[in-house]
Amino acid sequence: MRLLSSSTKNFESVLKKYFSFKNETSSLEPLAEFLEAIKKTDFKNVLDFLKSNPSSANHFRHYLFTIFEERPFNLSLTEANILSENAFFPELKKRILNKILPPVEHEKTVWYVIDNVSFSPKKDIEYLHNIPEDEVNEFLNILGISDFIEKTNVKSELIFSMNILSWRVTGMALEVDVVRMAPEYRNFDNPFLALQNELEALAEDFKINPEIQLHSKDSRYKQIKIYAEQCQNFVNIAFKNSSKYGISGKINQSLLKIRQQTQRISEIVNLLIIDQPEDVVIKSKQLVFNILSYKSHKNNISDLINDSTRLISHLITNHTAETGSHYITSSRKQYMKMFYKASGGGIIVGALCVLKMLYGFMPGSDFFHAFLYSLNYAMGFVMIYLMGFTLATKQPAMTAATMTKVLSEQETTKQNYNEFADLVSKLFRSQFIAFVGNVLLSFPIALLIIYGLDVFFSQNLAVEKSDRLLKDLDPFKSKAILHACIAGFYLFISGIISGNIGNNSVFYQIPDRIAKNLPIRRIFGARFAKSLSKYYAKNWAGIISNFWFGVFLGATAPVGLFFGLDLDIRHITFAAGNFAIGLYGKDFTVDSSVFWTSFITVFIIGFFNFLVSFSLSMFLAFRSRKMNFGEVREIYRAIFRYFVRNPLKFFIPLQSTFDLKANSLVQNSIPTKSEDQ
Repeated sequence: MRLLSSSTKNFESVLKKYFSFKNETSSLEPLAEFLEAIKKTDFKNVLDFLKSNPSSANHFRHYLFTIFEERPFNLSLTEANILSENAFFPELKKRILNKILPPVEHEKTVWYVIDNVSFSPKKDIEYLHNIPEDEVNEFLNILGISDFIEKTNVKSELIFSMNILSWRVTGMALEVDVVRMAPEYRNFDNPFLALQNELEALAEDFKINPEIQLHSKDSRYKQIKIYAEQCQNFVNIAFKNSSKYGISGKINQSLLKIRQQTQRISEIVNLLIIDQPEDVVIKSKQLVFNILSYKSHKNNISDLINDSTRLISHLITNHTAETGSHYITSSRKQYMKMFYKASGGGIIVGALCVLKMLYGFMPGSDFFHAFLYSLNYAMGFVMIYLMGFTLATKQPAMTAATMTKVLSEQETTKQNYNEFADLVSKLFRSQFIAFVGNVLLSFPIALLIIYGLDVFFSQNLAVEKSDRLLKDLDPFKSKAILHACIAGFYLFISGIISGNIGNNSVFYQIPDRIAKNLPIRRIFGARFAKSLSKYYAKNWAGIISNFWFGVFLGATAPVGLFFGLDLDIRHITFAAGNFAIGLYGKDFTVDSSVFWTSFITVFIIGFFNFLVSFSLSMFLAFRSRKMNFGEVREIYRAIFRYFVRNPLKFFIPLQSTFDLKANSLVQNSIPTKSEDQ
């Protein structure tokens, strides 16, 4: 239980109350009250009081030695702010639980002391950092603890902590899946084993000579530093190879733990280096700051999420970037090809609109309709993908990754920002012509099919649904914009699914397993196995992401209805098809206001489909490449300036001075200067 201090007490009354005599208590209450009291006054006053009252200073010093005597602090170095679980969700669950119900620590540890005298270690360390350095040094001298880094028991704890960390690191680094991530090290001595041997040798030397003192030119320190750097390099190479070999959440977490622990070893060994007399107080002070800093971040959830998901974000965007370049058009030929592909997608969506309407007439529960609608959408989207057609709003989730990949390969200069803005204009006009192709075909196809059904059955099947369909296209009478945003979110999720499937395919070597699978080769032949492997590698991620995108779209409205929520989706291509069905159901006799409102809303829906999916994808891609807010702001400014100067380039394929370079960047090839000219 935390100990509370009265806000009315100041540090003088606390010192007089507890330290006007030699206090032998082991209670933490005096220390807790003292720390709270000094935060409310100028630290200079604390120093003046201790200097003018040497007896109180001596008694306070005696109390501190009593409190910290025989309390090990290795847990604060080996556990705090280091991942303790081998997977993200168990670690997240543990940190949330620790925040709600802090764990019960062993009372004979420094960790326990910090927990019970500090309400907020993060605020405490900020307070200490704000105190002038000379005042902190003077305070440590008054209390006689300015040289505690040289104490034998402190050195012992530091060396013991490094050995604990090295044993753990070596165990994780020798796991088969971890070793596989850095094949470059196969022909070299394992740096983790070398680091462990060096630290164990240092521990043995310390047992023989407890007065051992390291300095910056000491061969033992140099070897430890070199091996620690090699261990960090191993991790960096493993992360870099993740784009080539893929990675799992468990391996990602293991590499993060290895990085944290080797970094901690480097930080601890630096505390043992004393070159000048003044280094003693500096290192003593640094140890205190480090312990508080580690403790303050121990259960930090945002740090965990940032560290654990950044690499996965990078992998997802990296794999979607491989296909994203196909969605960016530069020439008139590519522009028209995108139109034809989008037209094919519009034909299929027009048919899907009518099918969904017919499914709505079938009796059944909400979940039955969710199944039918999901099957309808999923079947259609997979068909569009396999036939090489395009669904306009599927582009942003792919192209955002491509663009940030291109940007991350360049230097952050104004010229490169302008080139990036030109690339955005190409994406926007590609999206625009895809919108046009989808809408121009989905509208007449839906109209043609519903007319054919009317002729065949001698009944206008759209009459019953027309009022609802046209109302759904009125943003003032329905939640059309919200529902368009929901569809945009699903587009973003489908992009994540595609990237994740691509990563897992590479990590688990699925194409190679198929190509070398003995039963498949024996029954169907080696050529078939190889063809199947190539087909899987090329299409499986797209098939799965389109399937789930269809499930999301189809299930939202029925599930929302089941729970009494006004949830639905609006997609520009389906909105165009539904507009046609609604007009036919009304026999084309609608007010001009209804017609133009519905017509404009179709494109408003497309805009929000694009805005949400593209913004979320860009956020994920920017984050995965560690771009800061300043860079992102400059990028958006460059895009806006480019639009003001060249508005037509965002809609039609006009020639650009950046065309050659942008094309080559998308293909991951930087042109030479002569080529650019």
